[in-house]
Amino acid sequence: MAELLRSLQDSQLVARFQRRCGLFPAPDEGPRENGADPTERAARVLGVEHLPAVNDKGGGAPANGLRRAAAPEAYVQKYVVKNYFYYYLFQFSAALGQEVFYITFLPFTHWNIDPYLSRRLIIIWVLVMYIGQVAKDILKWPRPSSPPVVKLEKRLIAEYGMPSTHAMAATAIAFTLLISTMDRYQYPFVLGLVMAVVFSTLVCLSRLYTGMHTVLDVLGGVLITALLIVLTYPAWTFIDRLDSASPLFPVCVIVVPFFLCYNYPVSDYYSPTRADTTTILAAGAGVTIGFWINHFFQLVSQPAEPLPVIQNIPPLTTYMFVLGLTKFAVGIVLILLVRQLVQNLSLQVLYSWFKVVTRNKEARRRLEIEVPYKFVTYTSVGICATTFVPMLHRFLGLP
Repeated sequence: MAELLRSLQDSQLVARFQRRCGLFPAPDEGPRENGADPTERAARVLGVEHLPAVNDKGGGAPANGLRRAAAPEAYVQKYVVKNYFYYYLFQFSAALGQEVFYITFLPFTHWNIDPYLSRRLIIIWVLVMYIGQVAKDILKWPRPSSPPVVKLEKRLIAEYGMPSTHAMAATAIAFTLLISTMDRYQYPFVLGLVMAVVFSTLVCLSRLYTGMHTVLDVLGGVLITALLIVLTYPAWTFIDRLDSASPLFPVCVIVVPFFLCYNYPVSDYYSPTRADTTTILAAGAGVTIGFWINHFFQLVSQPAEPLPVIQNIPPLTTYMFVLGLTKFAVGIVLILLVRQLVQNLSLQVLYSWFKVVTRNKEARRRLEIEVPYKFVTYTSVGICATTFVPMLHRFLGLP
């Protein structure tokens, strides 16, 4: 068993997968800006910048949450793509596990498909992502070595590898959606199962292709998520009803996630893991508060229990397509405005409170600044998405 685990953790296994998919490191013969093969493209993977430690006085002593050792650097390399089908397929699949997908798919589900489903998706997504993010900084398993692996993403290089949170999020979203729709909509179960498996598999394979995870990281993420779904499934209906449990419910939703973010495991160097975790928990808190506001003030009439089975999923007509895009566009614009406004305001308040120079971009990575401004910003975004956007839709006459 130990030998099997070591083999699944081997970077060479990832490198072989990349080669089979047509992704190769460029020859060490220097840049070929002129005369390069037009069917091949080389791109540079930049290393992680070493971050200077910052304290309240701007000196060199380590501050809360900032590095205490040099951050790992990616091998500065160029790569050659010989199979563009796999390249674009896995680049697209990788995006399905990134913020651009969450900030589009989850709100779209709430505004255009079914708020009941979006509530379950967000709750499970937040739970799975928090456990995955914390596990990374507790286990501290390295990402695949480069070389031999080609790394296509630079932002996440400073994070640890085990487990793959992309694999966890994709598996959680795909199978939570499948389980939650089985008794709500009538459709071929086999079709839904195949779509869930294909979706999660593509995201998992993209983590190998981009060189960001080993096979063991990906399998670990899938297995942890499967276990969490099995353990939490009996409580899903109970969790759905929590937003009507007590008038003090929003206080718990704010205090507990903020405490978890502020006491996030300290890393040896700065990485975006804590900031991403704060974003996720804050968005989940905001969405939950938004549902509580809707229920407590009766802003929307949304049943807590699943509706009877719908015989046929409504066909996608031109009217529905245009209506859905319009509602999505209106909602995203409002969300982006709220996000920018609250972020700027919260940063200004925190900079003034801690007497930090506004131009000091590293200061926002300090624990006492990063966590509050991220938390306030994305809690506001969650509330806006679930409460104010639907109100704006009704005001504009968008059913």
